Amino acid sequence: MKIELITNVSHDLKTPLTAIISYIDLLKQEENLPDHVKDYIEILAQKSDRLKNMVQDIFEVSKATSGNIELNLEILDFGKLILQTMADMNEQVETSSLVFKMNIPDTPVMIRADGKLLYRVFQNLIGNALQYSLDGSRVFVELQQKDGQAAASVKNISRFELDSEADMTERFVRGDSSRTTSGSGLGLSIAKSFTEACGGSFQISVDADLFAVDVAFDIFKVKTSE
Repeated sequence: MKIELITNVSHDLKTPLTAIISYIDLLKQEENLPDHVKDYIEILAQKSDRLKNMVQDIFEVSKATSGNIELNLEILDFGKLILQTMADMNEQVETSSLVFKMNIPDTPVMIRADGKLLYRVFQNLIGNALQYSLDGSRVFVELQQKDGQAAASVKNISRFELDSEADMTERFVRGDSSRTTSGSGLGLSIAKSFTEACGGSFQISVDADLFAVDVAFDIFKVKTSE
């Protein structure tokens, strides 16, 4: 009942929020406004956009945790999906102070999952590293095959002191306990929910300031006819 309530409320919030964003866009088009008014409008635009993303995140994580999510399972190349996600986020990566170290096999690593959901998983993981990593540090993105499983990992050094006891995948829980950043605390929860919906496993480990996420799926073996 709680999940259904959250889903309904987040859905109902979309209509007035869309209207607010539309009126802000109209205000941006007004001419001869004082500079301080333009600054206010820009702040409103940023805050409303953040609220829009939070409402969408709540809607998605509620659907995923309730099992009410459409799945389109397909056979896909795990490594290619990770590289595609990185390529699509290249502008954000290039403008950051971080160095990404990639270790993805040249040969295909086939798994069975929903490509769109898994893309969102790694979009959230890379976005999490971009937002919370120590400036000038390295982020390691790897894909390995072991014991019949394809295990991908994203590891980074946190900018903030981490609480090893906290469950980072709980909704609204963030490593940044001081809330000095703009994250909603939903990204990792969504990533975990989407991974598990696709039949994979999602694990987080914290060692001092090292933050690591492991996403694993059974390797799909193509049957060959004799």
